[in-house]
Amino acid sequence: MAQLNFRMPSIRSAAGAMAIGVVVTSLLAAIFKPLSTFVLLFPELVVRGYVWQLFSYAFVEVTPMGVIFGALILWNLGGAVESQWGRKRFVWFSLGVTALAGACTVLLSLLIPSLVRQGYPGGMVLTGSLWVAYGLQIGTRQTNFWGAPVSGNLLAIIGAGFVFLNAAFSGISTVIPDAFGLIFTFLYMRGAQPSRWWLRFRSWQLDRDLKKRSAHLKGIDGGRRNVGGDSDKYLH
Repeated sequence: MAQLNFRMPSIRSAAGAMAIGVVVTSLLAAIFKPLSTFVLLFPELVVRGYVWQLFSYAFVEVTPMGVIFGALILWNLGGAVESQWGRKRFVWFSLGVTALAGACTVLLSLLIPSLVRQGYPGGMVLTGSLWVAYGLQIGTRQTNFWGAPVSGNLLAIIGAGFVFLNAAFSGISTVIPDAFGLIFTFLYMRGAQPSRWWLRFRSWQLDRDLKKRSAHLKGIDGGRRNVGGDSDKYLH
């Protein structure tokens, strides 16, 4: 049985650094209000060139509880995912999913004008994606959630449930990046990974090249048949 032991990973880990980043960035954005214009995700500003918001918004929470629990989830669950995947894959997944979710939100805002000027914090996009990824990684095995034994799949559902609760109480428009993050996480954990796509593409290229080369090959007899079924004397 997998255990959710809330032990603190090394501060030198990527998960620990991200947890600190959420706390520091969120506090600075709360204290210095004009800073939020630069670190939150504003689709209108991204279109104007503030492309760094696709990454910076992942480290912003706008409520005290969001900051506290976001940092704890990153530090604990994020640390568990990083220990299983390695730092490089962990960082690529964490930043990649949040950036893609932000980019899709910006594209959707072009179709729904009411979303253009809305500001989105992305702390829950980041932590929710890691929560669900951790649960799906465990799968049917059991883990411990606040003292209750649950399967990894159920843990993933619980993580996704927070997004639906926020949508119910605050409106669907407030959780659009979170929803995109869940979709990309599910696809990634079910095998829709860029590295696998690249390997399949390379395999297809190599197979195609081999077929082209084999079409130009000729037999050592020059394509002539032996009369009467006699073997070539030089082969004996």
